[in-house]
Amino acid sequence: MAYDANRKDMIIGVVGTGTMGRGIVQVSAQGGMQVIAYDEKPGAAQAAKDFIAKLLASQVEKGRLPAEHMEAALGRITVASDLKDMVKAHCVVEAIFERLDIKQEMFARLDEICGPDTIIATNTSSLPVTAIAAKSKHAGRIGGMHFFNPVPLMKLVEIIPGLKTEPWVTEALMTIGRRMTREPVLCVDSPGFLVNHIGRGMGPECQRILIEDIATFYEIDRIMTGAPGFRMGPFTLSDLVGIDIGSAAMESMYEQFYQEPAYAPSPLMSLRAAGGLLGQKSGQGWYKYDGGKKVEPEARPVPAVRPKSVWLRTSEHNQDLQAPFIDYLKSTGVEIEVGPAPSKDALIIITPVGYDLTTAVAELKMDAARTVAVDLLFGLKGPRTVMITPATDPKFRDQAHGLMGHDGQAAIVINDSPGFVAQRAVAALINVGCNIAQRAIGVPADIDKGAKLGLGYPFGPIEWGDRIGPGRVCFILERLFEFYRDPRYKPSPWLKRRVLLGLPLSAPEGLVRG
Repeated sequence: MAYDANRKDMIIGVVGTGTMGRGIVQVSAQGGMQVIAYDEKPGAAQAAKDFIAKLLASQVEKGRLPAEHMEAALGRITVASDLKDMVKAHCVVEAIFERLDIKQEMFARLDEICGPDTIIATNTSSLPVTAIAAKSKHAGRIGGMHFFNPVPLMKLVEIIPGLKTEPWVTEALMTIGRRMTREPVLCVDSPGFLVNHIGRGMGPECQRILIEDIATFYEIDRIMTGAPGFRMGPFTLSDLVGIDIGSAAMESMYEQFYQEPAYAPSPLMSLRAAGGLLGQKSGQGWYKYDGGKKVEPEARPVPAVRPKSVWLRTSEHNQDLQAPFIDYLKSTGVEIEVGPAPSKDALIIITPVGYDLTTAVAELKMDAARTVAVDLLFGLKGPRTVMITPATDPKFRDQAHGLMGHDGQAAIVINDSPGFVAQRAVAALINVGCNIAQRAIGVPADIDKGAKLGLGYPFGPIEWGDRIGPGRVCFILERLFEFYRDPRYKPSPWLKRRVLLGLPLSAPEGLVRG
């Protein structure tokens, strides 16, 4: 069909002008297209336009937007009082309540109003596009266009064709997304689409780390925003999104994937949701909030003690990561023992990747009372992570803690875990990304784009894997699986094949399907 998604007189209809809908109205108008805004609630569409006007006026006052651009954008927005006005639109975006029967009813009404050459898109975040289109007379012209909140700030939009969506519709939605000044990514109609699926990696794994009492929620946040460079820790993000929303999303994904172990929800989330501890919006979630500002728990103080000497295990333990650490140890002035075995009073440090400290001590026949592990995979930027076992002598624990915080950088002591905290969480993220690629839900470049623009991650799962090394990632996952015997840690076949072939994760599939 000859559908011109670049036509200068493009009219976008938006049905539902709540938080998401008004954002879609704004980016459509600022993208240079005419917009018809409609809401079933009387006055809601006008209120949305007024809200947009105040928002743009604030940008003008701050010098971020020329006044004429604001006036032009507002002039492109028409408030409709009747759904029948959508007959004028070339593309209608539905942004109403997230319930299948309600959406299907709205699409049936739009079916009767809009001509067969009008595209109708749903902004669903969790419902299958195919199911929404199932009762439509023209399912071929229906697709998904999932925006992220807040729409004007989140540059990503997921384009999701249903099973009956015509190719021209998908192509047009990609173009319309760009005209809205968004970055479109194409993904398969599957649970969580792309971005919410990627989010089933790091966040849930960090909750498992918390459940196992390896570290506190705020220590996990501080570790992940330290050397790995995440802008926001998983528990801070959970509070921002809303624990009730996050819990419902986890449970929905789990059920839609027929109870796939990798997507098992956390009882910690459902308990908080049931108790009304919903995050920032309720004043308390994982954190407490005072006047909307997060109250940071105090860090455990770094002991003012250091070991007399340190014996660093270099053989078998990732010597390629140890050079900066050895330089750091030298800078502290501590004696570094170089003999084949430690003296009787030395603090013993190992630097494992993937291993838990208990297993390493047992296999290497080390003195458990004075052996600690330090995570070097992401570098030495704080907080630095020191790992201990139930057998670690508190004296040597404190010595290690004091040593790693000697230069004023934060240091955190955690209980024993395969892969520490950061190794384990990032490996889980990469594995989910690889499984998404294996299922052809999205291509590697879009998987990475979705993670960075939709979740604010410093790198996407595929990029993370190549930075760390696919072999190392696979090894961490294998150690986790060996320790827990939990199928959620099985390395993705997509990851394993690239490791065995010596290929980067960014290497494309040999067969590209049309």
